[in-house]
Amino acid sequence: MSARDRLRRAVVAQFHRPTGAFGALAGLVLARRPSNRARNAWVVERLAIRPDDHVLELGFGPGLAIADAARRAQRGRVVGLDHSEAMHRMASRRNRAAVREGRVELVAGSFAELARVAGAFDAIFAVNAVQFDDDPAALVRALAARLRPGGRLAIATQSRRAGASDADSLRAGEEAAAWLRAAGLARVRVETLPLTPACAVCAIGERASAGEAAAAPAAPAGAATAR
Repeated sequence: MSARDRLRRAVVAQFHRPTGAFGALAGLVLARRPSNRARNAWVVERLAIRPDDHVLELGFGPGLAIADAARRAQRGRVVGLDHSEAMHRMASRRNRAAVREGRVELVAGSFAELARVAGAFDAIFAVNAVQFDDDPAALVRALAARLRPGGRLAIATQSRRAGASDADSLRAGEEAAAWLRAAGLARVRVETLPLTPACAVCAIGERASAGEAAAAPAAPAGAATAR
């Protein structure tokens, strides 16, 4: 591998887990890139966050979507979990007022440490994050279990690799939709946002409300329950 290839890999790795000075630079790129800003705002809008909602974001990066969610959940609570200390510092600065007011809580830790985040949520989302987990289907099940009745879970992605196409993003969106269905969520759908180099996709599912759960027919005695 050439020195140029090694440098390129090192730079790309910073966008997966920013660290140190190069990580801070990657965070600035993530915060300022127009497609990133448009994608994050679009995903938050898909969740229809209400003023009293409790919201969780996995992989909050520089904290753009956290800030947007906090503006919408003015009387609620917004929590973020990200494995990068560099992004934790950057997002904390961007959201310092909401953190000081106790409306935003940012946790530095891996997705395996989800248990460190207390409570149940009305809306949970992740943008270009779940797909990098060792077992994304299991992670989606864990997230779905943290939804309140009627809560929404959104898994968004945008393929940014060299030569990426809309078809690549759409395949990722359908895979995320399959994870949502397997986690028992209802009304699963995939929405798209035209961007370059490839469209952004957002798979969204909902946990049945208390009324819907009560109305569901009971399984016959002795019947096997689907897992």
